[in-house]
Amino acid sequence: MSLMDHLTARIQTDGPMSVADYMGDCLLHPQYGYYTTRDPLGAQGDFTTAPEISQMFGELLGLALAQSWLDQGSPAPFTLAELGPGRGTLMADLLRATRGVPGFHTAMRIRLIEASPALRAAQAKALQGYGPEWLDSAADLPDQPLFLIANEFFDALPIRQFLREGGGWSEKRIGLKDGALSFGRTPPAPQPALDHRLADTRDGDLVELCEPAGPVTAAIATRIASHGGAALIVDYGDWRALGDTLQALRAHEPADPLQTPGEADLTAHVDFEALAMAAKTNGCAFTRLTPQGVFLERLGITDRARALAAPLQGEGLETLIAAHRRLTHPEEMGNLFKVLGLYPSQAAPPPGLNT
Repeated sequence: MSLMDHLTARIQTDGPMSVADYMGDCLLHPQYGYYTTRDPLGAQGDFTTAPEISQMFGELLGLALAQSWLDQGSPAPFTLAELGPGRGTLMADLLRATRGVPGFHTAMRIRLIEASPALRAAQAKALQGYGPEWLDSAADLPDQPLFLIANEFFDALPIRQFLREGGGWSEKRIGLKDGALSFGRTPPAPQPALDHRLADTRDGDLVELCEPAGPVTAAIATRIASHGGAALIVDYGDWRALGDTLQALRAHEPADPLQTPGEADLTAHVDFEALAMAAKTNGCAFTRLTPQGVFLERLGITDRARALAAPLQGEGLETLIAAHRRLTHPEEMGNLFKVLGLYPSQAAPPPGLNT
């Protein structure tokens, strides 16, 4: 049996499925899901994230979190958490960079939110000696100060897609046509969760709704608001979602989201406004949305690149220069990726971010 067989049987039994249900099955089905059956990262995988491009990314984010920890009085113990930690590369770079911060490693308790068994194994290897604990969801984080990073986590959460029709919304669904997966639509109906989008959309506009993002953000925000801490959320997207951003990536190339289900990574742009409002509702302050390139430059990535470049020449130097450009240049990841910081209302925002 394949994931396509499972999806076909599900649609034949229950009717056309939402884009969210389709994404959930494609990415996390226990037997056939993309994340549950493979390591998707790197040259042999389907995509590359910022921590895999250069150590500078994890180092600078780690030092930013450590500075927030110092600014808030060095609470101990505290949770050092990452959502969707990939191979553990970012956390390993973070830990190396923060070794010299007095008391930071002694007070930290590392918690990783990870659904993939394959990636949990890679994380255990990368973080050997640090004793990380794995949790199934952000709701399982303990009630203590929380310093957290989420890099390319929210873009993989399932979305629903709606098209504006008058005062209502028609939801895109996935059914079968001649034995193949195919998009269709429901009749238009009110959608209270999108009432606030009636003012800035018109007939035919498509709006995406990521329902799991709210509870995840709420779990983070309540802990930061109650116990202190900070969160750095890095992802691609914008302040408010508009248009169809569902995309598939296979072998580092764009693919049809409905082809070869379970064999490609599925993502969508993040609606940062929704994250910020969920944080605010749960008593947490948030920073201005900042392009990744601007954020990293404020943290000193160019100085760090110069220091790393000093002993290099030839191919090694060229690789470092290319990594710096890819992370920061507006035409690369610099403008596409954004950073949102969460922090207690009575504290200073994380370094590199403004209110």
